[in-house]
Formats: sequence, C-alpha cells, structure tokens
Amino acid sequence: MADAWRTYAFEFVGGLISNLSPLQQGVKYPGSARKLKNFEPSIEGGYKRVEGYTKYSSSFVPAYDEPLVHGSGQTGTTLVIANIYSTPVDGGTFTISGVAGTYTIAVAGVAYDSTNKRATLTLTTSLATSPADKAAVTFTSHVGTVLGVAYWSGRSIACRNGSVYSSTGSSWTKISKPSYGTVLVNGAGQTGATLAIDGLTVAPRIGDTFSVAGVEKVYTVTANATLASGGATVAISPNLNSSPADNAAVTWLSLDRSSALKTRFSKYRIGTTEKIAGVDGYNYPFIYDGTTFSEVTGSTDVEGAEFVVFHKNQLFFAVGHNLIFTAPYTDSDLTAANGSGIISVGAKITGLIVFRDILVIFTERTISQLTGNTISDFVLQPVTRNVGCVATDTIQEISGDLIFLGPDGLRLFGLTDRTGDFNLGLVSKPIQKEMTDLIASCSSFSSIVIRQKSQYRLLGFSNNISAASSKGILGTQMTSDNTSNIAWAELTGFKAYVSDSYYDNNIETILFANADGYVYQMESGDSLDGSSIIASFATPYVYMEDPRIRKTMYKLFLYTDPQSSVAVDVNLRFDFDTFGGVQPEPITLSNTSSSVGFYGSSRAKYGTTTYGNKLKKIFETQVIGSGFFVSLQFTAESTDPPFSLDAATLEYSTHDRR
Repeated sequence: MADAWRTYAFEFVGGLISNLSPLQQGVKYPGSARKLKNFEPSIEGGYKRVEGYTKYSSSFVPAYDEPLVHGSGQTGTTLVIANIYSTPVDGGTFTISGVAGTYTIAVAGVAYDSTNKRATLTLTTSLATSPADKAAVTFTSHVGTVLGVAYWSGRSIACRNGSVYSSTGSSWTKISKPSYGTVLVNGAGQTGATLAIDGLTVAPRIGDTFSVAGVEKVYTVTANATLASGGATVAISPNLNSSPADNAAVTWLSLDRSSALKTRFSKYRIGTTEKIAGVDGYNYPFIYDGTTFSEVTGSTDVEGAEFVVFHKNQLFFAVGHNLIFTAPYTDSDLTAANGSGIISVGAKITGLIVFRDILVIFTERTISQLTGNTISDFVLQPVTRNVGCVATDTIQEISGDLIFLGPDGLRLFGLTDRTGDFNLGLVSKPIQKEMTDLIASCSSFSSIVIRQKSQYRLLGFSNNISAASSKGILGTQMTSDNTSNIAWAELTGFKAYVSDSYYDNNIETILFANADGYVYQMESGDSLDGSSIIASFATPYVYMEDPRIRKTMYKLFLYTDPQSSVAVDVNLRFDFDTFGGVQPEPITLSNTSSSVGFYGSSRAKYGTTTYGNKLKKIFETQVIGSGFFVSLQFTAESTDPPFSLDAATLEYSTHDRR
C-alpha cells in the first residue's frame, strides 16, 4: 500500500552546477540548479531574477565626431564636410543646421580623405538651400562600436571612433578637443599652406583641426609643429581661403585620435584634483579633469598604451611587454631624471590592477608583482610562471581577492596566511561547460563587479551574436570567510563590448555599451531596455528517500520574496525527462499586485496604490505526475520587478516497491 503523504523541501541555494551527473547533483546539492539563467544567487538567500537595464542617455554617442560644412555656396547633390574622423557609410542620413530636410548618402556616394579629415558626399536629393560655412552636420544614422565607457565624477565618459564624449544623462558633449592656450594669428597678410600662430602652450600635431575667425573652411594640421617661445608655423590643408587678420582667434576643433582600439581608464586623485586617464592601444594616453583634455606626449614610449593604472602617486602605462611610469606625484612627467622609468616584464602585458599595496601585472602565461614606492626601490617579482590572464578586461577585485580568466577558467588570486604567498584557485569548475561555450562563442570580454551584491559578471561580446542571444556568467561571493564559495549563474540578453562599475557614497553605477552606439545603465529598470527578461531555473533531479520507489505528487508550495507582481510557470519533470516520457503541463503561478505599494517606492501611484498592503509570498498549487526522480523547472518572461525564489516543498506519497 502507498504511504501517507510526505513532504520534501528544496532550499534554493548553491547556484548553477553542471560538472556533476544528474543523480550526483540531486544527492549532494538538491537546492542547486542544473539550469539558472537570468536568476542570480542572492546574498539574501534564494535565486533572484536579475534586474534589467535602460539607456543612460536617449541619445547615441556621436559616430562621426562634429562634422562641419566645408565652405559656403555649395549646391546640388554634392556636399563637402570637414572635421570628420571616420568614413560615413552609404545610406547614412543627416541634417544640416539652417537647411531644411534630412539628407541621405547615395550608394557609392562617399569619398573620404583620412589625411585631411574631409569627406565629399553624393546625396540622393539636392540641397534645399546652400548651407553656411561651418554649419553643423548632424548624423541621424550611425555605425561604429563604442570603444570605451566609464562612470566618473557624476558623468559617463564614452569613446567612439577615437573621439571622447561626456554626458550626465542627456546629450553627449565632445571633450577630446585640444587645449593649446589662447591661440591667435601671428601677422596679417598670410596666404598659402602655412599659418603662423602664437599663444601656444602645446605644439599642434598632425591631424588636428581648427578654424580661423573671419576665414572660411576648416583647416587640418599636416605635420607636427615645432613650438618656439609660444609660437609655431603650422603646415595646413587646404590653403587659406583668405588672409586672416592679425590676432584673429584660432579655434581648435579636434585632436586626431582616429584608429583608436578598445579604450581603458583609470580614475584617480592627484593633489586635490579628481582626474581620469585613458588609453586606446594606438594613440597617446589622455587625461581629463572635468575641464581640460590633454594628451601625455612626453615620450613616444607611451604611444599605443593599452592599460593604465594610478599607483604610488604616479601613472603606470602598459605598452607591449613594457611598464612605463611617470615621475612620482605626477601624471604626465615622463622625464627619467625626475623619476620616470621603464620596466620590461618579458611578455606582452594582458592586464594591470592595483591589489593591496602592490601592482599586479598579468601576461598570458605569468603573473608578477611590483613592490616598492619609487624607481629607487621598485622590485619586480614573479608570482607564477605557469598561469596568466588569457583575456583582457576580465580582471576584477571581489571581496578582497582578484578574479580573472585563465586558460582553464576563472581563477581567484588571493593572499594566504604566509607572507608573500598567494592562492590561485580555479573557481569555475562547477560551470566548466558554460565557461567553455562562452569562451568559444565570443571574440572579446568585459567584466564588472556589483559590490552591493558581492557579484562578478563576465560579459561576452561578438558582432555575430544579437543582443538577445548574447551570453555571460555571473558569480556571487556567498560567504566572506571562504573565497572559493562562489555561486554561479548564466546571463542572457546583456551584450557588452565595454563596461564599467563605480561605487561612491553608497550609490553604485554600472554602465556598458556595444555596437549600437548607446550607453546602457545596468541594474536599472525591470526590462532589457523595454524587452522582457527571460529567466529560467531548474532544480536537480531528486529521488526523495529511495531512488527505486515511485512517488506520486499532489501539492507544491513555492516560497518567494516579491517586490511587486510575480508571474512564473512551473513544470514538474520526471525521470530525467527521457525520450518518450509523458510530462505534466506547466502551471502558472501569478501574484497580481498592481494596487499594492510601499511609501517611497517609484512603482507606487497616487490614487491607485494601497500603501502597506501585503504581497502574496507563498503560492500553493495542486500538481500531478509520478516518477522515481523529479525536478522543478521555473520560467518567467516579463517586465515585472525582480522577485526571489527562496524555497519549495512537494507533498507526495510513495508506492510499494516492485
């Protein structure tokens, strides 16, 4: 005879595990997950559906710098524009200040002069009127991956096609403009392909663009200038359209930072000034203090730097296998006599990070540490010659340890009890299959830390994968005294080429960007920029006391922690869901709570919300089905606020042994 009803309890804890057989996982970790997508193991318990993201700004980061009409009197279907640092695409659309209509570039309608930063466009329709000289050209379509993003000093910094922009959430303002002083024309009557100017603090460089008061057209510097007593004679293109007046103002428009690659940042304070430094793998490093944008051009050794950190009151740049540092208490002095220097680490550097009181230097096969304070006592010491970081931008600090992607998965880099000794444990073994698949499908990675959740996220990127299909991995540090206890899950729908997280005054801001031109804010909103969040979770298969006795299921109790409405489907899957087996239909559990709200909540609405009402947290439902093993499988697809699945109980009876 069948026994009386019994109860089996699942406590949802442990995260995604895929390196065990189904039976082993059910025996050892019944509350873990064999599938866990867009549910995050929570430090508050259970599995919580992830939060979404929204656009940081409704405007895309400009793709073509700040193009201007190059000369007045243009008519017809041809338009010459200047101050443009990348090639417009056929079919691109734009508007012109002071000219009616939106214009489209014809097929094969672009002739781009990369040397002089000009483009001649053939349009599908004629200009309505002749645009004014230097009228602004605003592209309404665009291409080009956002190459870098950072949150700094209450604003987002973004890099695209070599130019650097800033936004506080509305439009984007270009900041990568030369700071060369109060520059004036030096002498009247000048003509031709040179221009004498004075008032310079920095020598203009090839590719810079400028305009001259009272003179038509935009001019490009065609050779690096030589500065002498604040003056220089600059080679330019095209020839001067007319002779400028003596002391006519020279307005610098753009620095030539074209050919930029992925851009990385370091945020720091030197003296009393907050600054951000950036490197892009091709150009000279730059520094921005909120007002002035400048380049670090004191030595060609730093040109093409890929990584930058601020350590021991000086900037460190990584170029190939070299580590170049500025003089102490400076961020731009590269004079050897003042304490600047170069250290070779013997292989191409793949990452830098400051950890405790040391600088950790990664290559693909080694990890080294730099100790000391200045060039007089800097010591480069090996940590390991067998393990390194194989993917840039995966290194982060989480809960007092470093995590990075090594050749065999994610590893932790942490101190041990022995002085000068380090632990290099492999922590992604439970999700080795997911890690292997992620690495194989992505061309690059970025990573962030969500400090309030003790969570690390590794985000994969590929141009061939849509945003909805993009994958990532998240890991939550569950206990502070056991750094290897990380609970894992998968992410889908987060496509990030670059990302950054910043924590200040108990406010955490997390940004990312990809190839669509927008900067997004993660942990913001209940959707993926308007699209539903698709989340799924499946428990292991458990056998409930005896694997060879069949059980019949009767009732399910699901314990949740909702913030508002909950709608989740639950399936019972029996006996490993083998081919030919009959499985019960899904059951929908919902908690309609549009009238429930709490004071101070942004989701509450005056006049429709009942403050203080209690949300339904326990769902009870009848279930059917029988088998030797059972798994609970949950799916949710909505734009509702996040909710947590904390635990579940199944009520069942057993049959006689056969």
